[in-house]
Amino acid sequence: MRAAYYERNGTARDVLRVGDVETPRPGPGEVRVKLATSGVNPSDVKSRQGSTRKIAWPRVIPQSDGAGVIDQVGDGVAKSRIGERVWVWNGQWKRAFGTGAEYIALPSAQAVKLPEKVGFEAGACLGIPAMTAYHAVVLSEAAKGATLLVAGGAGSVSQYVIQFAKMAGATVLATVSSDEKAKIAREAGADHTIDYKRDNVGERVMELTGKRGVDAVIEMDLAANARLIPSVLRPKGAVIVYGTGPEAMLPAAFCLVNSIRLLFFLVYELDAAARDRTVSAITGALEQGKLLNRIGPTFPLADIAAAHEAVERGTIGNVIVTL
Repeated sequence: MRAAYYERNGTARDVLRVGDVETPRPGPGEVRVKLATSGVNPSDVKSRQGSTRKIAWPRVIPQSDGAGVIDQVGDGVAKSRIGERVWVWNGQWKRAFGTGAEYIALPSAQAVKLPEKVGFEAGACLGIPAMTAYHAVVLSEAAKGATLLVAGGAGSVSQYVIQFAKMAGATVLATVSSDEKAKIAREAGADHTIDYKRDNVGERVMELTGKRGVDAVIEMDLAANARLIPSVLRPKGAVIVYGTGPEAMLPAAFCLVNSIRLLFFLVYELDAAARDRTVSAITGALEQGKLLNRIGPTFPLADIAAAHEAVERGTIGNVIVTL
């Protein structure tokens, strides 16, 4: 099969190659998916760069998200799954070979049925962005009457956070850095946008919440934004963190005196119950046509380096590689 791969960490142009590799076969309890699409996420880029973890295998096929059709099943998996349209999660988490290839073999549970009306491009957006977003909203305890502040409202995860929070009945404030990104956040359902380059975020939040502060912040970069916590969050509020730099300077005294909850999670490591709940919620939203899946630039497998570079530039929308 054709696949993208790298054998050392480095820049996209230096280390990513495309060539023929052995086609996998499904083992017991596994399915093989003939992939149509692969999603490229910031964590895939960081893994390839070696900034979060160094390469752990002689060869890595990148990317964890993707979508396609099951074409083989291993022992213990119902043959009725053959021909099923699916999206996959954790394709390259603690595994050498991910979705940047024509085929992937992985445990049956990691291939989730994709509703017929949902395209493979959208299916490649779900494993990291949508799952992260839904779990973050659950941890925030968003409900009717709650108010959330979403950092980076035009980001791939934030787009889904806004939508799931609105489904829960919450009011959503989103920070953005341009008029274009404000428009995108509003299209996802944000009630208010705050341009952090032009506005005082704390003052705007207090204005919009009647000086109460938000009930929870859903944070993509705690290291960059921790200083804002005292100016935006109410006492006994929560900060849900799914991304950060290596170190964050916390306003510890404020957090202590106001009983602030800081909840960190990594979407790759959700327990089985949380994963099942998240998969069910995403499936339900897709079936009901409630999810806007914002597709960004799309590249053929031969241009895998350009796809990674697009993510590095902060391109709006989910970057997709077609197989």
